[in-house]
Amino acid sequence: MTDARRLAPLISDEEEAEIQRQIAEDPDDKEMTDEQFAKRLTPEEALPPGFLAAVRARRGAGRKVAKQAVTLRLDPDVVEAFKADGPGWQSRVNAALRKVKKLPKRA
Repeated sequence: MTDARRLAPLISDEEEAEIQRQIAEDPDDKEMTDEQFAKRLTPEEALPPGFLAAVRARRGAGRKVAKQAVTLRLDPDVVEAFKADGPGWQSRVNAALRKVKKLPKRA
């Protein structure tokens, strides 16, 4: 590491050996055998049908950004009026602007 600051201090070989010993003795964290590893389920097998496809469709890398972040200066009383109705106030501002500009509702 070229940076003088480290996230964790260097440890001695003896400290590393003790850590590895404790890992090996942990009954809740045994390493998988080759046989267990070969029999493991893939995410597609372990999760409900269609689950991964649904997650990928919602969060796909190629998905377009649904909203655009902008800086907008509004009068304080306008902001407070929308915030007073609870969470989702930015979406309500968006809907109000769409209505004023006679833009179609988005799906």
